[in-house]
Amino acid sequence: MSTEQRVALVEEVQETFGLNRALAAVGLPKSSWYYHQKQKVTYQEKYADLLPILEEIARKHPEYGVPRIMPELREEYGIDVNHKVIERLLRIWDLVILRSTHPPKPSSVQQAIADAGEYANLVAQLEEIGVFQVVYTDFTALRYADGQRKAFLIPIVGHVSKMVYGWAVGEHADTPLALQAWGKAKATFRKLGIAHAGMIMHHDRDPVFTGYGWTGQLLLEDGLRLSYALRGAKDNPVMEAFNSRFKSEGRSLFLVAQSVTELAAIVAERMDYYNAQRRHSSIGYLPPLTYIERIRSRTEECARF
Repeated sequence: MSTEQRVALVEEVQETFGLNRALAAVGLPKSSWYYHQKQKVTYQEKYADLLPILEEIARKHPEYGVPRIMPELREEYGIDVNHKVIERLLRIWDLVILRSTHPPKPSSVQQAIADAGEYANLVAQLEEIGVFQVVYTDFTALRYADGQRKAFLIPIVGHVSKMVYGWAVGEHADTPLALQAWGKAKATFRKLGIAHAGMIMHHDRDPVFTGYGWTGQLLLEDGLRLSYALRGAKDNPVMEAFNSRFKSEGRSLFLVAQSVTELAAIVAERMDYYNAQRRHSSIGYLPPLTYIERIRSRTEECARF
C-alpha cells in the first residue's frame, strides 16, 4: 500500500477510531500524515479553479472515470491536465463518492412539478398569450477562441415581442449567471415601463430553475409565475428557435473572441442588433424594440379616449 493510499485510508476512518489509532493501524508515521495534509492544502489551492468543473462533470456524467474525464476536460473546457492530477483531485474533493452515489431525492420544487403533471407547463394551458405575458429562458453553449473554448449564454426572450429583455454570458451555466440575466431583464422592464409581476417565466427543469436561488427570487421576491417544460426542447420551441438562430447568425464572430470578456462584448453587440434593427416576420417585419414602442403608443392613445 502506497503512502498516499494510507493517508486516504486514515482520512476515511480517523473520526471513528481517532487519528493515533488509525495511523498505527496502517503503519503511517505522524510526520508523514502532517506532511501530506500540508501538501494537500497546497494542491487544492493550486487547482481550485478545477473544482466547479470537475463537480459539473461528475454530476452530468456520474459514470465517467478518469479516462473519460480527461477528453471531456480537453474538448469541452480546453483544459489539459495529467491524469494523476485528476485522480488526486477526485480523491481530495471526494468527487469519487459523488460519482458513485445515487441521485438525490427531488427537492420540494421538483416534487411540486411532478405532482402538478401537465399543469406545470403554464404556457400550454393558455389559449391566447398577451404581449408581455410570457417570457422564455434557457442556457446554451457558445464556442469561442476558434472553437477551442466554451462559454454559456442565457437569454430571456419575450413570446410575442421577440425582445431579448436580458441576457448573460459566463463560464458556467449556474444560478448566479441566470440571476444576472434576470437582473438585466428587470432593468429593461423598468426602462420600457413594463410590469413583470404576474408574468410567466417558462423554462426546462434544469436544477438551476428548480433551485431555491432562482425560484426564491422570481417566484417569491418578484412575483412571477414559473412554468416548466415537461418534454425538454419540445416544450420550449421558442427558446430553441432563438438559440439556434442567434448562434448560427453570430457563429463566425463568436469564434474570433479569445476570452469570455471579449465574447460577452460581441454578444452585447449582437443583442443590440437583434433588438433594435433585426426585422422579425412574426411581428410584421419590425425590430422588437420598434414593435414594443408602437404597442405602447397605441395603448396610451386608446387610454386617452
